[in-house]
Amino acid sequence: MGHHDKTIRTGATLYSEVTDRIIAQLEEGTLPWVRPWDNGKAALGLPRNGGTGRRYSGINVLILWHRLFEQGYGSQRWLTYRQAQALGGNVRKGEQGTTVCYADRFTPKDQDHVPPGPDGEPRQIAFLKRFTVFNIDQCEGLDVAASADTIATWNPAIAIPLAETLIEATGADIRIGGGEAYYAPQDDYIRVPRPEHFHEPINWYRTALHELGHWTGHRSRLDRLPDSGFGSPAYAREELVALSGQSAPPATLQ
Repeated sequence: MGHHDKTIRTGATLYSEVTDRIIAQLEEGTLPWVRPWDNGKAALGLPRNGGTGRRYSGINVLILWHRLFEQGYGSQRWLTYRQAQALGGNVRKGEQGTTVCYADRFTPKDQDHVPPGPDGEPRQIAFLKRFTVFNIDQCEGLDVAASADTIATWNPAIAIPLAETLIEATGADIRIGGGEAYYAPQDDYIRVPRPEHFHEPINWYRTALHELGHWTGHRSRLDRLPDSGFGSPAYAREELVALSGQSAPPATLQ
């Protein structure tokens, strides 16, 4: 089996593992990243590498959020084993790491077996590499600066106006009122209860963003909405899109 085939299988396996886990949580109603953020633990935000400060992206966000809430960690920062050692500490004995992935492309040295791209240039091959990270809470002996969580706490005075701007910029037909929240694909509009009916203001914006996630799937946009009903794999995938839409923006509007 060639490196390219192995890379495809590795990536497909990782995505399949995460997708199966999330679909199971959808069915159980226990999605870990759709929770109040004022639980006194991790600050609202995207997970970051504790050594470089770089934000994780793509499927890694879902993987690390899941692990964060599952274990109740108090930090959004993660390190590899070697990074923990480089920062003067170590991973505590018995701690279980979390598998994330790194995607990139490379140009094979031997181009004889790789057809050129459409432009005649050497074709690049995508690869996906797994590696293991540990939450800061799983480490000990780190320098004070390394162990401190520098992610700012959620500030509604900043986040809510940004969320309003984001929602308005979509141009979606959003109708406020009533006792339900839903997207009506036939008439292409969103219905959301009035803001005062929500216990926390941020939850109104989460709800609106969730329905906007479905709104993007209209046939005049991404043409993604499933024909099958509740419980089907297509329905679960669509809910994943909407849940990503409701959770990621509040985590980044700081």
